[in-house]
Amino acid sequence: MIKKLLGVLALSLTCSVAVAAEGGYKLDHAPNRINNMASLQNGAKLFVNYCLSCHSANSMRYNKLTDLGLSEDEIKNNLLFTTDKIGDLMHVAMTRADGKKWFGAAPPDLSVIARAKSTNVGPSGVDYIYTFLRTFYRDTSKKTGWDNAVFPSVAMPNVLWQMQGPVTHSHIVVHEVEKDGARQWERSTLTYDPQGYSSVKTETLQNHRGGESERHTFEAANPAQASAYDNNVADLANFLGWMAEPDQLFRKKLGVIVLLFLGLFLVVSWRLNAAYWKHVK
Repeated sequence: MIKKLLGVLALSLTCSVAVAAEGGYKLDHAPNRINNMASLQNGAKLFVNYCLSCHSANSMRYNKLTDLGLSEDEIKNNLLFTTDKIGDLMHVAMTRADGKKWFGAAPPDLSVIARAKSTNVGPSGVDYIYTFLRTFYRDTSKKTGWDNAVFPSVAMPNVLWQMQGPVTHSHIVVHEVEKDGARQWERSTLTYDPQGYSSVKTETLQNHRGGESERHTFEAANPAQASAYDNNVADLANFLGWMAEPDQLFRKKLGVIVLLFLGLFLVVSWRLNAAYWKHVK
């Protein structure tokens, strides 16, 4: 019975890691800024300016952003579109039919995307979003002109490309092949330049002892700009994590209070029990 339980646990751990990214890409750990109000406010600004034109957040109202320390006037002046009101849900004008027609797939609602992409064990949904938004690269063979290492053939273009700057992407695969009746190892490097044009380089590896391997590399033309972009993406990812469960900060604080109360109650109960039974032999 114990062996079966261990087997199920091992399988769940394997599956959790395996589904962390659609393309099998290892997810990066996002900075934890869920308690940083300035970071979450910046994330909210980025979400409204760059995401809300296509992706809705139908479970979130604008006035809920006051929980991030924003006043209603700040929300009205900086985060609301012309026809929206402070109590409105975060709808978009694009219909699902139009989204499917224009992009090939309707853009998903992002209200709880961070929870939907979370795994029971392993990377969180915030990690997924953080990595996904940092692994776009130009590819002229795609309809949108973009592809993604985390989600290959994604219908979404990189709407933050101007903020990130030009990037060169390389997909490196080491594999075993048979040539002239002999087995040998080769390294294939598929490189996409900042304009999205690809080139392939293949080389034979001598005395290679490792197994098959695969990795992606991204080289920014402007490292300082790319670093600032990563910081903004971390803010956006943490905001989406907050939006998926806005009351999580209160829940965590309440959990600490409950545990402290239970600890105090345990001490009092233990002392009362000792006092009650001290004269009983």
